[in-house]
Amino acid sequence: MKINCIIVDDEPIARGILESYLQKINQINLIKSCKNVQEAFEVLNTNTVDLILLDINMPDISGLTLAKAIDKKTKVIFTTAYREYAIEGFDLQAVDYLLKPISFERFLQAINKFFDLKSNVKKKMTTNSSSSEFIFVRADRKMQKINFDEVLYIESLSDYIKIFTTDKMVVTRETITNIEAKLPNHSFLRIHRSYIIALKFIKSYTNEFVEINNKALPISRTYKKSTLEKLAHF
Repeated sequence: MKINCIIVDDEPIARGILESYLQKINQINLIKSCKNVQEAFEVLNTNTVDLILLDINMPDISGLTLAKAIDKKTKVIFTTAYREYAIEGFDLQAVDYLLKPISFERFLQAINKFFDLKSNVKKKMTTNSSSSEFIFVRADRKMQKINFDEVLYIESLSDYIKIFTTDKMVVTRETITNIEAKLPNHSFLRIHRSYIIALKFIKSYTNEFVEINNKALPISRTYKKSTLEKLAHF
């Protein structure tokens, strides 16, 4: 199911940038790009909106006023040129607070935070959630969705990583340390400075390597103790 989103910003250029960013993310449906809060209220009264990309300093009615008035189920990512509103923005439980000019990489971090938050809410609502956890990574000039439950292992290539899944291999510009921080630690394990493995796909292991998908991945000396302890209790 796609996420319904609206943009609220009085600056046409700012709206255009956010619209172009959203076009790269298939999971999000942009309902409308609003030039003021009044337009936003009209959309909210007739549509279910999951996420608002909201400017703060606008004529007549500010974005903070809108944020205070909406249903708490509707999440907000503030997009503003004014740093001084940050504390009040986070007091309103905003997902994130983006300062203009907003790069696509920073925008994507905020979107991933929203999806993480949405996934955690679903887990709390039901003990048997069937929704997959995932992230988006940039590859082949587009944002590709990577489902965690399909990842076999990840290999580092300096500032790039290869993500091997059950049906494909994706190369993206990212460090293995950064990608490790985004993975659920109950499902993945770092066994080497260059390798992260998915625990559920392990076929066998020794003190020196782990076998996944008929490939032997080395366990380094640095990670040997933590790896063997984890595997012994898995």
